Parts: sequence; C-alpha cells; structure tokens
Amino acid sequence: MPRALAANGATHRARAVFMMLAAVGLFSLMDAGLKLLSAHYPPFQVSALRGAASLPFVLLWVVARGAHRSLLRVRWPLHLLRGALGVMMMAAFVYGVRRLPLSTTYTLFFVAPLLITALSVPVLGEKVGPRRWTAIAIGLLGVLVVLRPTGEGLASLAGLAVLLAAFGYAVSAITVRVLARTDSNAAMVVWLLALLALGSLALAWPAWVPLRAEHAWLIAGVGLAGALGQYAITEAFRVGEASLVAPLEYTALLWGVGLDLALWGVLPDPITWLGAAIIVASGLYLLQRERTHLEAEHP
Repeated sequence: MPRALAANGATHRARAVFMMLAAVGLFSLMDAGLKLLSAHYPPFQVSALRGAASLPFVLLWVVARGAHRSLLRVRWPLHLLRGALGVMMMAAFVYGVRRLPLSTTYTLFFVAPLLITALSVPVLGEKVGPRRWTAIAIGLLGVLVVLRPTGEGLASLAGLAVLLAAFGYAVSAITVRVLARTDSNAAMVVWLLALLALGSLALAWPAWVPLRAEHAWLIAGVGLAGALGQYAITEAFRVGEASLVAPLEYTALLWGVGLDLALWGVLPDPITWLGAAIIVASGLYLLQRERTHLEAEHP
C-alpha cells in the first residue's frame, strides 16, 4: 500500500508539473499574439478581443463539467473589482508589450509575487518576517536594474505600464484568496473574462478600429491559448502543491526569449539578464520561505 500511495503521489506531481509547464507555454503564445495584435489595434480593443475570444471556450469547459450552476452564486462587488482590475491590467500589459520585448515584459511582470506577499500584510493580515521583506526589497532593486530609469520617455512609460499591470495582477490575486472561500473557480474565471471583454469594449468603442479578416486566426488563437492555459494552470494547482508548481511560472522567461528571437529577432541585453536573475531569485526565496512557514504551521 505505501508503494501504491507513493506511485500515485509521483503521478500527481508529474501531472502538475506538466500542466504548469503547458500553462506557461500557452500563456506565452497568447501574449505573443497580443503583441502582434497591438501593432494594429489600441490597447483597450486588444483587451476586449482577449476576453471575448477566450470566453466561448471557457463557457464550453464550464458547461461540460456541469459547473454552470455556480456562476450566479457569487459575491458581485469583489467580481466587479476584479473586472475593473482586469481591464486596467490587460490594457497596461498590452501597452507595455507592444513597446518592449516579451522577455523584458516578463522580467518586470515577475515582480507580481513580491507585490502579492507585500499586499497580504495590510489586506489579509498575514505576517511577513524581516527576511521576506528583505527579499521583496531586493526584488524591487532588480526592477530598477531592468528599467534603468533615464527619462527616455516611451520605453520608460512602457516599463511603468508593465509594473502597473503587475500591481493589478497582485491585487486581483489577493481578491482571489478572499473569493475562493465562497465562490467556485469556474465563476471566477468566467466573470473575469466577461467583465474584461465588456469593460474593455466600452472603453475601446469610441476609438474602435475595424477588424481585419487576416487577423481572425490570430484572435481565435489568442482565445484558444488563453482558455487552454487557464484550464492547465487550474489543473496544475488542483493536483499539485503550490510550492511545486508556482516556481515553474518563471519558465515564461525562456518562452519570452525564444519568441522574441523567432518572431522579432531580438535578445535581452546583459543588464536585463542581471535584473531578471535578481527578481527571479527573490521570488524563489519568497516561495521557499512560504513553504517553510506552512510546514511549520502544519507539520
């Protein structure tokens, strides 16, 4: 029996790792699609297309699982907050990724786990010790290394836009921790996409650019990759421990470098690599400290 349990645990861990790696790859392909679309459409319009394109696929998944009954039993104020954050986050991300390489965008966005830890103190009342605060400070230093603030205008604004997106993501993640106590995963995903599509559409409508037929496959690809990525990341955290799968999110940097080279012929410079190393190391340290705390609380 112990051998059977160990084998079952190993299978679950392997599935969790595979699903997380797949999720990161799918989201990276989606982001590359968003970057390509951003060359032709305004940020709010691209955000609306992202939400609207993924929503049908997600609804099919929810109905197939029989989870549609939970869609209306939700805490609407928090969902509306998440929707507003989603609109802001996606538009800022699209603005930044249009002007920055994917690898640089991901490097700056990796500050999100640091912000989640910092925000968990005032919002959730969690305790963060001096070691983790030091890791957060070092991670923010890495952000300054990547940004190299020189007042160069557009590039600096793009970097700040990505940081704004990371902040929105962090606040949204905190609301997920609260919503997860009462609302289903299906409801959180469906309403985020629906509100993202509707909110972005309302803001994009005055400057709406007619869609071009040759972009139909790209829009559909963004929607499919986003929906499959959402399924994969949900499954990864369902069958695997967060401490196992969360660090794999940093493999997005490899995808960013590969896609930058394949599609746009660019590579990160040494300073960006240095900043990325600082931010990733800080994030991994925070994950390790969180795992240590959890093990101490639940031996």
